[in-house]
Amino acid sequence: MMKIPFNKPGFSGKELAYIKEAVARGHLSGNGYFTKKCHQFFEKRFRIPKVLLTTSCTSALEMAGLLVNLKPGDEVILPSYTFVSSANAFVLRGAVPRFVDIRPDTFNIDETKIASVITKRTKAVIAVHYAGVAAEMDAIQAVARKKNIPIVEDAAQAVDATYRGRFLGTLGDLGAYSFHETKNCMSGEGGALLINRKALIPRAEIIWEKGTNRCQFFRGEVDKYTWVDVGSSFLPSELVAAFLYAQLTHLGKIKEKRKKIYNFYTESLSTLAQRGEVRLPIVPKHCHPNYHMYYLLFSHKRERNRVMAALKKKGILAIFHYIPLHLSPMGKRFGYQAGDFPITEDVSERILRLPLYNDLTLNDQKFIVKTLKSIIS
Repeated sequence: MMKIPFNKPGFSGKELAYIKEAVARGHLSGNGYFTKKCHQFFEKRFRIPKVLLTTSCTSALEMAGLLVNLKPGDEVILPSYTFVSSANAFVLRGAVPRFVDIRPDTFNIDETKIASVITKRTKAVIAVHYAGVAAEMDAIQAVARKKNIPIVEDAAQAVDATYRGRFLGTLGDLGAYSFHETKNCMSGEGGALLINRKALIPRAEIIWEKGTNRCQFFRGEVDKYTWVDVGSSFLPSELVAAFLYAQLTHLGKIKEKRKKIYNFYTESLSTLAQRGEVRLPIVPKHCHPNYHMYYLLFSHKRERNRVMAALKKKGILAIFHYIPLHLSPMGKRFGYQAGDFPITEDVSERILRLPLYNDLTLNDQKFIVKTLKSIIS
């Protein structure tokens, strides 16, 4: 066991009390009291027309694939440097991923390369917000709107982060959040679909409720509910929602904790960056992150791997990130190969993520920095 793990789930203190309350209320399946409390929290705080909790961010993206009416052979545009769910949710509907390289500063999708891969088959642009820092949504929206292509924001890492003052997940037609235990605010597993086009809300509710009009039934809009469309069991249980709500009530405090850790890393490692030993994260001025991740970019893969191994020997688990999707076995089945996206391939070999979790102590932070400097020097 690592002295300092890469991640450790944090708790607000009210999780068990809210789970106990959910049990006492006698409604443990989805869409009960705590589910509605979570929905109301997001809709009010982030000014979203409609939010639906899901079992995962993957589930939310799968719902998005249904809502944009993907058919076999349709295409979706997305970065190769992302988690598999960003592609898998749409490939599951028969879509073909059209990967795009990333920006060298934020590691988000390079918005200048999107237009060149749009075809008559393009049915969605998937904007992934890496490390809780926004992709360039103004430019992405300009390209997509010109062709009337829906935008789906994969904001799995970006809850409570903003772009020009607007919350990520609310800028596209649809957005998706993750509450996996590695995220700032978590419920073990869990996610949410953000519906920013009001016209999509009725069908989203139907898909969410296994393809039935059950939501309308409980609102008294129909006298009985039945199967009316495709759908699945995307709802999390009330126990998951109760746990999540306890976390949401501390969202601001969680962000401040992580901001202090993030800033400590930046201040402590700035000398390494000035000497050209590493590159620190870059956040554009118009982006306000949620401090989800702290990474270093080394000059070469060999140096990254050497430092990573040396940290592990000292009991500190620092890890790399995504293997580019276009280089995966599935990516190659779509015809991609090494060299297609040079920035993506380069970054994936040189990045190292440091431990960053809500309750990482100052002593542990100092130990990480001291050890890291010793190894690099």
